Amino acid sequence: MKKHFLLWLTYSLFGIVPSLVQAQKTTNYDLASLLEQKKLTVYNRTIYLSDDKMAVKLNEKDREGIVWLNGITFGNGTIEIDLKGKDVLQRSFLGVVFHGVNDSTYDAVYFRPFNFHAKDSIRRIHAVQYISHPVYTWSKLREERNGVYEKAVISPPDPNNWFHARIEVVGETVQVYVNDVKTASLTIKKLNDRKDGKIGLWVGDGSDGEFKNLKITRR
Repeated sequence: MKKHFLLWLTYSLFGIVPSLVQAQKTTNYDLASLLEQKKLTVYNRTIYLSDDKMAVKLNEKDREGIVWLNGITFGNGTIEIDLKGKDVLQRSFLGVVFHGVNDSTYDAVYFRPFNFHAKDSIRRIHAVQYISHPVYTWSKLREERNGVYEKAVISPPDPNNWFHARIEVVGETVQVYVNDVKTASLTIKKLNDRKDGKIGLWVGDGSDGEFKNLKITRR
């Protein structure tokens, strides 16, 4: 630790941030390994390995399902993950939960892949969504603040294939980026005053989904 601090101090004098210090803030989580090690807690779903054993899959079931990462919390920073849904109307809702308290109190950002390339322009603007349960459900937000907490995905990917999501949480601001697009598809202000909490995977009512390559960078 002393060596790392001296490196940081030396580089800071010259306006340089050493990559060594930056790298210490980033953690990669192998979801398949965490499942095999029984380090995931599942709510209202069954979780299992993908066919290639590189990802985890959640089954389809009524109501929302969550997979919590045991003992891991998140406050400010960036969440990155690869997700795979499907182009089936009202049967593909998947994303991540953060600042969680329990199975009913959390923030989430999720996607509706079946709306990525919809011909209906109204459906397209319902492609990525922020919610804050239990108070601010998607239906309440759509009714009371239509078009604020859900947007279209810029340069939408194939709804039946893997895509990469990057969720940046800095203070009250949440921004969501998809694949390599430099512009955020969604930018919102959080709807609660929680500054940290549990983190996990999320699927919506009647939905399944696949997840891999979770990476968290804390600030």
